[in-house]
Amino acid sequence: MRRGGPEPIYFLARGGPQRRCAREGGAEAGGLPPPNSATWAAVWRPYVEPCIELFGAERCTFESNFPVDKMGTGYATLWNAFKRITAGCSPTEKLALYSGTAKRLYRLD
Repeated sequence: MRRGGPEPIYFLARGGPQRRCAREGGAEAGGLPPPNSATWAAVWRPYVEPCIELFGAERCTFESNFPVDKMGTGYATLWNAFKRITAGCSPTEKLALYSGTAKRLYRLD
């Protein structure tokens, strides 16, 4: 991945990798139970942090596909993983990542 252009026309919504757990045999398929939020955060951090660094929090947002995502993890587990990943972010960055960017992108203001 490379840095987006200077114009704020590039946005990144990151989510969905937990569905792979469901496809590969989660608890519903008789396999291992879904990971907890600490495990998800550890797995996703190497992908999410570079995206935030490259695009900036003002052009990134978290998302989920619930109820479809529940095949791979629980709602609270998913959002707790996101919170673990962004624990070192400033309040301004967190506001952008969790709502501000989406509000601007989807013109919800």
